[in-house]
Amino acid sequence: MSEQKQVKIYSLSTWPTCKKAKRFLEKNSIPYENLDVGENEEAREEMVKKSGQLGVPVIEVDGEILLDFNEKELKQKLGIQLNWVKFSKRRVRCTNL
Repeated sequence: MSEQKQVKIYSLSTWPTCKKAKRFLEKNSIPYENLDVGENEEAREEMVKKSGQLGVPVIEVDGEILLDFNEKELKQKLGIQLNWVKFSKRRVRCTNL
């Protein structure tokens, strides 16, 4: 990753997809600001204004909003290289080596 991205995650502490997204960021050494919308009403209102929804997680990367957690899309936004491992002539799998 060549430049430091500003990352915010609007989340619920108990929601499995939010936990998965935060683990992904931590595993890839991406600093982020966690805003727990279950505890912080102001953060919840900010999330709804930016995303137009109440679903979590909402991930903001340099002002760009990503709805839910999609690892491939988040890697692209963060500039994390996708590595391809070939298993056979027909199958290819994307991994983070």
